Amino acid sequence: MSDLLSHPAAPLIIALAVGYILGALPLAERISRLNGVDIFNTGTGLAGASNVLHKVGFVPAAVVVVGDTAKGALAVIVGNLLGLEGVWVLAPASAAIAGHWKSAFSGFRGGDGLAVLAGVTIAVIPGFGMIGVLVGSLVAVGGRVFPYTSLLSVVSGFLALVSLSLAYYGDTAIMLGIGIMAWVVLGYAVLGHARRNRAGEWNAEGEPNGMPETDRAV
Repeated sequence: MSDLLSHPAAPLIIALAVGYILGALPLAERISRLNGVDIFNTGTGLAGASNVLHKVGFVPAAVVVVGDTAKGALAVIVGNLLGLEGVWVLAPASAAIAGHWKSAFSGFRGGDGLAVLAGVTIAVIPGFGMIGVLVGSLVAVGGRVFPYTSLLSVVSGFLALVSLSLAYYGDTAIMLGIGIMAWVVLGYAVLGHARRNRAGEWNAEGEPNGMPETDRAV
């Protein structure tokens, strides 16, 4: 065992495993179940803060936002503690997003990963990362239920802040890596919503079928 832990690749492998486990923690699902809601079978069918907000409530959604953001931040912190430097710290961050997408604790289902990505950004570039999270949260909460406009606004604003921070942060590789991660998360989210739309789970107005009028965002 000691020989395995002393292997040069051991820190990276451990960081990847911890990152996945952190991302896979099914906060949205468990919090929703505590409130009598199966989050995978209502609304968008995603275990994320936006769906929890519309189908469970504001306080549970706020808890999910904080918890999912913490997943990404902790993945970066764990990588740092294990000695990962530079762009390598994004490896456990990516694992956390993958775990959030396909959680082994909830039948390999999950959410979009935007909050997890926000946590990664906060941990890597605290100042601009926090601004990005605040802007993204305001847009996500204030946006319509239909995913495309909301997701594009959140990620576009996020990427703009990351681009601005590049002049101050200076690590081009890390900033490029975060930018790529952001577009991958957006693509995953849009494709997921498109699949549900083709399956008839969204109506022509871009709202979940069967969604009560009172649950629709203004």
